[in-house]
Amino acid sequence: MKIFYSPKYEVDLGPHILPTVKFRLIKERLIELGIARAGAFEELPPARDDDILLVHTPAYLDKFRRGTLTAGELAVLDLPFSPGLAEAAWIGVEGTIRAARYALETGLGIHIGGGGHHAYPDHGAGYCVFNDVAIAIRTLQRQGRIVKAMVIDCDVHQGDGTAFIFREEPSVFTCSIHQEDLYPEIKQQGDLDIGLPSGAGDEEYLAELSRHVLPAVEVFRPQLLIYVAGADPYQDDQEGGLKLTFAGLERRDQIIFQEAKRKRVPVAVVLAGGYARRTADTVAIHVTTIRTGLEVIGRKRG
Repeated sequence: MKIFYSPKYEVDLGPHILPTVKFRLIKERLIELGIARAGAFEELPPARDDDILLVHTPAYLDKFRRGTLTAGELAVLDLPFSPGLAEAAWIGVEGTIRAARYALETGLGIHIGGGGHHAYPDHGAGYCVFNDVAIAIRTLQRQGRIVKAMVIDCDVHQGDGTAFIFREEPSVFTCSIHQEDLYPEIKQQGDLDIGLPSGAGDEEYLAELSRHVLPAVEVFRPQLLIYVAGADPYQDDQEGGLKLTFAGLERRDQIIFQEAKRKRVPVAVVLAGGYARRTADTVAIHVTTIRTGLEVIGRKRG
């Protein structure tokens, strides 16, 4: 079983709320718990520009590579530019492409990274440089590996960039279950948007997920499901106001993986946000998502 990861994701952002150390800690914890062997982690090269340009504009790609974003553009992105950040962004796209391809081959692909769902074609936003999810889908479509794909976005923030990119594409179904009164202020219309109030906990969240998202999988019948498994609906996350417990988040993962297995839909997992007061909590949530996917869907070898 391969798991896609790069040590270069641990970028020094200075005093920033995004804990880039989490990626390395997730890898270490998976090995420590015996969930994955050290040899399972496949390090990654940067993505090809040709793939990124399936979603993003040449002007944005060039500006980011050169580090010439304006102060306003950097404020929207809310990350300090550095060559290390640029390298991590290009590699992160490749990680999601490879995880999606591996999912088609084995049933499950895991990327310790990815989930840049706020990025738009001509700009980054909300800590997201590139929309790796959209790029992976368009890459596989161009290669003829899939026609229909579905995104189930369980980050606490709406997947606005992904919804915008696929707004007129019937071959891609975008679903986001998120906190409504939270960033982004202006929401984009996806195919299925479930906006929950601040304070919603396990019972309400899981009921909405089961009531609306599972029937969507049944009706749309995708050939690939990309699961944006944000850890930030957690009750002690600093960026959100939902109140999911560890048990609730684990049940969320089980519901999604079990439905995918029932429908025989390959799943690619990207981790997205997580800003708990204790980074160890964020790491534990992400590790549980990976463990649950392996338990439910299996450990087939590619």
